[in-house]
Amino acid sequence: MAQDIRIKTAADPLQESREFRLKLASEGELPQGVLRDEIDASWRRSLEHGLNCLEGDQVGLEQGHDLQLLLDSNRLLIDAATPELEYLVSQQGKGGLIILGDAQANVLAIEGQTEFLKTFGLRDLKPGSCWSESLRGTNAIGTAVVEGRPTLINCGEHYLDRLSPFSCTSVPLRDPQGRVVGVLDLTRQGVMAQPQDNLSTLMLAAGNIESRMFGLCYPDHLVLAFHNRPQYLGSAWHGLLALSLDGEVLAANERACDLLQIRREALVGRRSSDLIGERSPQFIARLLQGGVSSVQTAKGEFFFRALQVPRHTNLSGSAPAARAPSAQKTQILEELAGRDSRFARALRMARQGLANELPVLLLGETGTGKEVVARALHQSGPRADKPFVAVNCAAIPEGLIESELFGYREGAFTGSRRGGMVGRLMQAHGGTLFLDEIGDMPLSLQARLLRVLQERKVAPLGAGEEQDIDVAVICATHRDLKRLVQDKHFREDLYYRINGVSLRLPALRERDDLAGMIGSVLHKFGATNVSLDKDLSELLAGYDWPGNIRQLEMVLRSALAMREEGETVLGLDHLTDSLLDDLTASCRQPGSIRENELELIRNALDRHQGNVSAAADSLGISRATLYRKLKQLRG
Repeated sequence: MAQDIRIKTAADPLQESREFRLKLASEGELPQGVLRDEIDASWRRSLEHGLNCLEGDQVGLEQGHDLQLLLDSNRLLIDAATPELEYLVSQQGKGGLIILGDAQANVLAIEGQTEFLKTFGLRDLKPGSCWSESLRGTNAIGTAVVEGRPTLINCGEHYLDRLSPFSCTSVPLRDPQGRVVGVLDLTRQGVMAQPQDNLSTLMLAAGNIESRMFGLCYPDHLVLAFHNRPQYLGSAWHGLLALSLDGEVLAANERACDLLQIRREALVGRRSSDLIGERSPQFIARLLQGGVSSVQTAKGEFFFRALQVPRHTNLSGSAPAARAPSAQKTQILEELAGRDSRFARALRMARQGLANELPVLLLGETGTGKEVVARALHQSGPRADKPFVAVNCAAIPEGLIESELFGYREGAFTGSRRGGMVGRLMQAHGGTLFLDEIGDMPLSLQARLLRVLQERKVAPLGAGEEQDIDVAVICATHRDLKRLVQDKHFREDLYYRINGVSLRLPALRERDDLAGMIGSVLHKFGATNVSLDKDLSELLAGYDWPGNIRQLEMVLRSALAMREEGETVLGLDHLTDSLLDDLTASCRQPGSIRENELELIRNALDRHQGNVSAAADSLGISRATLYRKLKQLRG
C-alpha cells in the first residue's frame, strides 16, 4: 500500500510555485517538467475544469448540502473512523488538522487545530463543504479520490495559490468490496518534514477503519485478519476476510487478494477450505477459541486471527446446542487441568468464585493459555450462554482504549452517530468481561475502571448519565502486579478489587503431564492417529519451553506439516533445522567429558555456534545420530 513519495525541493517553494501560477495564468499553459508527475497530472485536470489558479476568493461557502443528511448517508464510515480521529488528534492534531472526507470529497469531520481556519482564510474548509478537484483544484482530499491511492500535496503544490502555505497527506478508505468510500487527511502549515512517517501513521489508522468497516458491514459474520508474517497481524498490511459460519468468503480487502494472489471477484464466494486446504468447520472452530492460528496452504504458511466473532456463535462451529449440564461444564476445566490435581482444584475454585460474583485474576507467563482458561471458566459457569468479551489492554493504543472500553455518545466527537457507540463493557452486559494484560492498562484509566467495578455503572464518553452494568470479571497478566503496586504503576485499590480469586497458571516446564498435553494438541489439530517416536518424546520432555503451550503448539504444528502422505509417527526428521537447534540447546549442559567422542561433538558444536545440523555435517553423521550422542551429556 505504501507509495514512494518523492518531493521536488526548492530554495523557496512558495516563490517558485507562485511563478508557475503567474506563467500559467498569463500563457494558459502549464510549463513542462516543473512538477512531480502526479502533481502535474492533477494541475492539468484542474486547468481542464476551468479553475483560476490565482483565484483569491473562497468558492462555494454554501455548497447546498444538508449537513445532517450528508452525515447520515455516511454513518457507517463515520462510526468506523471516529475512534481513529480521536487517536490521530492526540498524536498529530496539535500541529495541524485531521480531516475525514467521503467518496465525493465532501468534508465529514475536522479535528485538531481548527482555530487557524479563519486566521488563514479557510472558512470554506468545514463539515459539509466539498473539496473535489473540480471545485478546489489539486488538494489531498480531492486528488486522493481521483487517484485512489495515498497522496502528498506538499507546500506550494496546491493548484490554488491561496492554499500554497499548506501541506497535506491523505489516504483513501475502502469498503469491504474495495470501493473508495472516503479519505483520511492530515493538513499542516509549511513543508511536510517527514511525509513517510505521516503517511505510515495515516495508513495504520486507515487499516483500523477498514477493519471496523468489515465488522459494521457484516455484524453477524466472522471477520478475520491474516498475513504470512504474524507480526503484521493488526497492522495496515494484513489481509481481511468476512466469512459466513459455513466458510463462504463474503468480502475481502485488497491486501487479502494480494496475499492469496487471487482477484477479488474470484475470491468472493469461494469456501475457506478451497483456500487453506482445511475443512471449514474445524478451521473456524479453532479461530473462535481465540489467539493466532497457523495454516499451511499451497501459497505457504499464513497466520489468522479472528477480529470479530458473532455474539451468539457456538464455539464448536456446529448448530447451537442446549445449555450444558453441570457435569459437562466441569469436564471443560478437567480437560484443561489434565493430571495436575493442584491446577484442577484451583480451576474449580475459580469457577465457584466467578459463579458467586467474585472477580478472578489469572497469573502466568506468556503463552500459558490465559485467554483459553478465561473462556473455559465462562463456558463452565452460569453465564455460558451470554457474551464473552475479551479486551487486550496492551494491544489497544492508549489513545483509543478509553473509547473502546466505555464507548461514546453522540456529540463526543465530530460526526459521532446518534446513540453513540457501545463500548466493550456494555457489550459484555450479562456475560463475562476478560481484561487481558491488565498490568499494562494506563494508570489514568485505572481509577475509572475501579469506579465501574465498584458501582457497576458505566457512562460512555460525552454522556453525563450512567447505565447499570452486570458483568463477571476475569483479569489476566504476565506481570508482577504486587511489584507494580509498590512502584506506583498500578493502583493498590484496583489490585484488591480484581484479586478476588487468584489463579496461577503453571508454566509448561512445571507440569508433569506433557505427554497428555501433546495428545490434546494433536487432537486439536485433527491428528488423532499421530504419535511421537521415542527420540522426539525425550527431546520434548527435556526442553524448558520458554514459550509454554503456544510454543508447544507451534512445534507440533510444524512437525505435522513436514509429514509425508500416510505417515503417522513424528520423529526428529520432521523438525526443521532451526527448531532442532532450539530444542537441543538446553541439552548441552556443562559436565565432565569421559570419552573422546563426546569431546569431538562439543568441539564441533562450539565451532558451529550450536548449530546441530552444521556440527553433524562436519562430523559426517546425521542430525538424529548427533542428538542421540547429545543425550549422554545430560547425565
